Amino acid sequence: MGYKQVIVLRRDIEMGRGKAAAQAAHASVEAVLKALRSSRRAWNEWLERWLEEGQEKVVLRAESEGELLRIFEEASRAELPASLVRDAGKTQLQPGTLTAVAVGPAPEEVIDKITGHLKLY
Repeated sequence: MGYKQVIVLRRDIEMGRGKAAAQAAHASVEAVLKALRSSRRAWNEWLERWLEEGQEKVVLRAESEGELLRIFEEASRAELPASLVRDAGKTQLQPGTLTAVAVGPAPEEVIDKITGHLKLY
């Protein structure tokens, strides 16, 4: 069984490549910190295995804010570490704009049930 993290970025908003990379990084770090700080044994084990396996990350796209929220809600209902990023509005976007979600680290087959239908960013 492999472990990964999936990062989902919105494609329906104007983000430059650097901005998109920064939002993906914010989402990734937040989800890892959530797993690290959690008292959930499974999350801690998944994090350790993911680190040992090389920290696989896949960046996918959502076509709308609604789709991004659905991914986050499904991951939360499945009890996976997940983060939802709202931009601070200091550069390209309005404050509070939802930009990214990270799901995992977790077993890839569990994450794929939630994000397997999405296309690569």
